[in-house]
Amino acid sequence: MDARRGDWVRIHSVVLEPKKRAAGVPEDTQNVPLEMWDKGFLLDDSANIGDKVKIETYIGRIIEGDLVEVNPYYKHDFGKAVPELLYIGRQARELLKEDGEQ
Repeated sequence: MDARRGDWVRIHSVVLEPKKRAAGVPEDTQNVPLEMWDKGFLLDDSANIGDKVKIETYIGRIIEGDLVEVNPYYKHDFGKAVPELLYIGRQARELLKEDGEQ
C-alpha cells in the first residue's frame, strides 16, 4: 500500500483520446491524447501506485485518475546561477541613484 485516505497525491488521466480531438487543432496535437494531472486528497481507504482512485482537489472538486505519486512536490528549479546576472540589480540601483541626483 502506497497511500491512505487523506494523503496528498497526484493523479493522471486521459481526458480525450487522439481520435476524439477537435479537427481544428494542429496535426501534432491531434495525434496525442489530451491528458490531465492533478493533485488532491485521496478519498479511497488505501491505494497503490497505478490504481484508479478518487481525490478531492484543494478547491473541493472530486475527480478520478490513476495514482502516480504520493506527497508530490515541485522538482523544477531555475537552473544554475548566471554570474553576469548576479549584479544587475545593484548596478541598476546605482544607475538610477546617479540619474536621480542629476
